[in-house]
Amino acid sequence: MDTHYRPSRDPVILLKQEMVLRGFSVKTIKSYLHYVGEFLRFANKDARSVSQADVRAYLEYLSSEDFSASTINTAYSALLFYFGKILYRRFFVNLPRAKKEKHLPNVLSKAEVAKIIEVTENPKHNCIISLLYGTGVRVSELTHIKMRDVDLDRMILRVYQGKGKKDRQTIIPKALKEILLKQQKLKMADDYLFTNGRGSRLTEATIQKVVGAAAQKAGIQKNVSPHTLRHSFATHLLEAGTDIRYIQELLGHAKLQTTQIYTHVASTAIAGIVSPLDV
Repeated sequence: MDTHYRPSRDPVILLKQEMVLRGFSVKTIKSYLHYVGEFLRFANKDARSVSQADVRAYLEYLSSEDFSASTINTAYSALLFYFGKILYRRFFVNLPRAKKEKHLPNVLSKAEVAKIIEVTENPKHNCIISLLYGTGVRVSELTHIKMRDVDLDRMILRVYQGKGKKDRQTIIPKALKEILLKQQKLKMADDYLFTNGRGSRLTEATIQKVVGAAAQKAGIQKNVSPHTLRHSFATHLLEAGTDIRYIQELLGHAKLQTTQIYTHVASTAIAGIVSPLDV
């Protein structure tokens, strides 16, 4: 029996195989396949017959339909990878990416975070919200935390294969030590920290609902998501005088430039400035 691996001749299947081999995330693979499929339907041509004009027309269509710059650039990246790495086409040189809108992160005050935690009576939900704010982890990272990642002797949380396929460490708040100790006694090292009634790990959607409901109950008028708690973690550390490079490490940012956005929302940036109305 011939067991030699033969790559598919179908370029879309080849695309998926190549992304899997390169270690792309499941989310990225799904997204790239979606946009490549949508583009081929839009162009109504065989992939090998597509021209630069077809790609430009698709990107212009997305722009005319008011898709965000982030969405358009994701589609751009998907097509660039597909035609560049799978079909070896080189017609992206003169195709510009969409200019991204620049928005400041939505940040809660310490009082608002405290109120959200205070009104969250469910112990599991309370721990979820507290851990998101107290560690700065992404919601996708929180759903994958296992008991072996929780080091209560050193009060360090290991984030295994976070965004960018990189491991890192962040701090565990002392306020959560007692409840995490209880979980260590109830669960095995390979168990997920947060699970549902069937023992499966909680989904990102479930955690987003938990955070949203808690913010609403607390009467917070801002749009609050798990990422809002991450933004608040970074901003409050910066306001407390923590070196920005340490914050970069805790957040898992590859570039310091990404972390520097918080300098624009930290209250220390405008501390001491008096409004002319108050003079």
